[in-house]
Amino acid sequence: MKTRFHLYLVVFALLAAAIQPASADDPKARDIMQKVDDRDDGDNITSNMEMTLVDKHNQKRVRKIATFSKDKGEDTYRLMFFLYPEDVKDTSFLTYDYDDAAKDDDQWLYLPALRKTKRIASSDKSGSFMGSDLNYSDMTSRNLEDYDFFLKKEMDINGKKTWMIESVPRSRDVVEETGYTKSLLFVRQDNYYVIRAVHWVKDGDYIKYMDVKNLELIDGIWFGTELHVFQKRGKEMMHQTFLKFNDVKFNQNLDFELFTTRRMEKGL
Repeated sequence: MKTRFHLYLVVFALLAAAIQPASADDPKARDIMQKVDDRDDGDNITSNMEMTLVDKHNQKRVRKIATFSKDKGEDTYRLMFFLYPEDVKDTSFLTYDYDDAAKDDDQWLYLPALRKTKRIASSDKSGSFMGSDLNYSDMTSRNLEDYDFFLKKEMDINGKKTWMIESVPRSRDVVEETGYTKSLLFVRQDNYYVIRAVHWVKDGDYIKYMDVKNLELIDGIWFGTELHVFQKRGKEMMHQTFLKFNDVKFNQNLDFELFTTRRMEKGL
């Protein structure tokens, strides 16, 4: 009788474990990430971006891009026009970044050589964006509901106190879409800005790093004007992307008509 009762307890425990979440995240870490998400990042933004791609042989390619961003309620529309060099000129990229976690973000890429606008499918969002170390999913914000967060420790980075937070996807779908199995996020304690991130890439045994090299306060808004994104396999540097933003302006008079597939095909 005791053996049977013990067996019932074991079975009950296994069933209970099966229906519980694999992990429950840290409330303090989630509160920090909520404040990161709620931080004012400005509206009606224009800038000129220089993207420098560096391969493992230290060969460089430079691209110049005009960027535009406008909020629509809680959603954010972004548009990029490639201006230089000639082989990518007039290529454009449009993103609708939805606040609703249940709604997939929309992305389109216009390729002038083909005179074709391609919609980026969810299954393609872990792919490289225009040969850079960013992927398509990096071009939109993360939905907090898709992750568990864990506060690992506090540490100084370049003289600034940060929280180091581990971010773990809650589903295989999120891993497939972003291409990352987990991430470490370093959040500045004084302004809730993520100044460093480390991503474990699903395919290829890569680790991807992102560092904000220059963070400026422009019109009361914190903005990363210089970023370094690079991928390593072990100790070997595989590829690097340097981003530099110039002439950053907020509160410009941008029309929603700019953020359409028809407009992106016309070029700047």
